[in-house]
Amino acid sequence: MYEKDGEKYFVVDSHSHFWDASRENWREGREEFAKGWIDCFYGYHQLAPPETHWDYEKYLKVTPEDFKRDMFEEGHVDVAIFQSTYLKEWYTNGFNTVDQNAAMLEELGDKVIVNGRFDPRDGDAGLKQLEADAKKYNLKGVKLYTAEWNGDSRGYRLTDPATYDFLQAAQELGIKNIHAHKGPTIWPLNKDAFSADDVDQCATDHQGLNFIIEHAAIPRIDDFCFMAVQEPNVYAGLSVVVGGLMHARPKFFAKVMGELLFWVGEDRMTFGGDYNIWTPKWQVEGLVDWQMPDDPAFSDYPRMTTASRKKILGLNAARLYDIPVPEGLQLPTDDPAQPGEQLVDA
Repeated sequence: MYEKDGEKYFVVDSHSHFWDASRENWREGREEFAKGWIDCFYGYHQLAPPETHWDYEKYLKVTPEDFKRDMFEEGHVDVAIFQSTYLKEWYTNGFNTVDQNAAMLEELGDKVIVNGRFDPRDGDAGLKQLEADAKKYNLKGVKLYTAEWNGDSRGYRLTDPATYDFLQAAQELGIKNIHAHKGPTIWPLNKDAFSADDVDQCATDHQGLNFIIEHAAIPRIDDFCFMAVQEPNVYAGLSVVVGGLMHARPKFFAKVMGELLFWVGEDRMTFGGDYNIWTPKWQVEGLVDWQMPDDPAFSDYPRMTTASRKKILGLNAARLYDIPVPEGLQLPTDDPAQPGEQLVDA
């Protein structure tokens, strides 16, 4: 665990991958899209501090040894949650499947949690696969990529009737955490298919589920915050928010964090390093050290406290996933703030 200035932080990286973007996995006839996708990711990689940059070949496919070192030995992460992304329209064996991620389970045990995925356009076959994956891996969460290509379709909505069928099935299977990518687009996906305007209705209709909106829907931060404050089961996932903005766009990062802290609140924000777009070490260290700028333009935003950092870096995700927190690292038990409550003391 990470320790700084006498404070210990239990870190749950709630958004990580173990992908295969190697050339051998590029689907024949779709190489342009497979390459374009990972090239776009590699562009995001350049937003990190220069000393953390990798060469392109390593970026395509890291080794299990790379993952263990970067996450647990050097990265300060105590528990990592894999988010599965298939993209089989472009990658023959899938980009980042549940089976690929689960290869780490035997060696790393409870240091990793594997999330599945579903695509409502897969119909009955998809429901059967979700049930099989849930039983095989004891799934507690799934990752949804609403802009993913599927045949002739370029996306779906959380409010589609077929999506509701899958969400009901997920809840019946004990899957309670729904991670939906609603942030920046990646070429060649459609930006509008990542719109967050379907989140509030879906969250209201499925109050037994938690909706972790990955990347906090940036750049749609204002729309997201004004929606999320009203929905007690909507969370802001900070993957890309930290990795993409903290170093490269510090003023915008302060605005995004300020809006999230003010409207959504520190009890409903989760850290994600988004490995291997970036490594977690510099993000964890940076978030612990980060302070809201001492500038009149940011004066009406809440300030981060040590308790805020502990919640965001791990304790919130630990609560969602029933992860045991070592003795002495948990904060005093308080009920998380309800929507709007954090505004009272702002």
